[in-house]
Amino acid sequence: MAAKKSSKKSNVSAEELLGYYKDMLLIRRFEEKAGQLYGMGLIGGFCHLYIGQEAVVVGLEAAAKEGDKRITSYRDHGHMLACGMDPNGVMAELTGREGGYSKGKGGSMHMFSKEKHFYGGHGIVAAQVPLGAGLAFSDKYKGNDNVTFTYFGDGAANQGQVYETYNMAELWDLPVIFVIENNQYAMGTSVQRSTKSPSVWERGAAYGIEGEAVDGMDVMAVKEAGDRAVAYCRAGKGPYILEVKTYRYRGHSMSDPAKYRTREEVQKMRDERDPIEQVRDLLLTGKHATEDDLKAIDKDIKVRVNESAEFAKESPEPDLSELWTDIYATEIPQETA
Repeated sequence: MAAKKSSKKSNVSAEELLGYYKDMLLIRRFEEKAGQLYGMGLIGGFCHLYIGQEAVVVGLEAAAKEGDKRITSYRDHGHMLACGMDPNGVMAELTGREGGYSKGKGGSMHMFSKEKHFYGGHGIVAAQVPLGAGLAFSDKYKGNDNVTFTYFGDGAANQGQVYETYNMAELWDLPVIFVIENNQYAMGTSVQRSTKSPSVWERGAAYGIEGEAVDGMDVMAVKEAGDRAVAYCRAGKGPYILEVKTYRYRGHSMSDPAKYRTREEVQKMRDERDPIEQVRDLLLTGKHATEDDLKAIDKDIKVRVNESAEFAKESPEPDLSELWTDIYATEIPQETA
């Protein structure tokens, strides 16, 4: 079934709509391919897909400028692609190859790009939240107007270090946007079962932090909320919280059968709220693109994603000497007899 037709009127240009569509579709097709490679045994370890949540990071990246930073959890492939990292390097890192962003040493959960101001990819739940505040502190110290997007999930929102960070961020007026990607199920426990307060963003009120909830399945709503948050932070008013209510179609990770929700629930979300289909509908009803135009875009993106998979397969395994690079020790300690 196709997604229900949107009754919304688009207030953005055709160029912006097409940009959102292409960016979200690239993430969707890339993640589908990553799932295939995982099934083939070419990606090992953990692999957390972003399918269904594409509007969150695409909308917020549209509100960012050069110099802004981003840091997130282990569900990170979409964030990498949205900030302009090369699909080849991302896919090669997923497969643990030399051509990956972390030279094959980080895998799915730990890769970085200094050039794109992407600071991970972190495997410890909520560990990136205080690090994000630290990145924002760096910009405040330097006196620029950059902001840091610090992403974490509804499950991580129950970690104590989040609230320690809230306190410090508000105390020091740090230019950090705390983005709660509330996909409703954390690792497999629904928000209703794990969280007493229905609005997670409102917890920031205890520290005097402004914020709001936003529909994370609507890329334009996310962009508008992102603009408000960014303007607030750039004006030196301190941190801002965005609770972006979204939904992941797949399990927590590739090893999760997701038996804690029904197939009917997932299908209903796909049919009625899919973020890509909503933009597709606006493009067609607004006569900004034809069916053939959108098919051509999808075809081009699939070619690009397939190229990234081939690059990953052909990239060599890291040499063992790579174990001793990118480390703080200046000398390798010698064993003593």
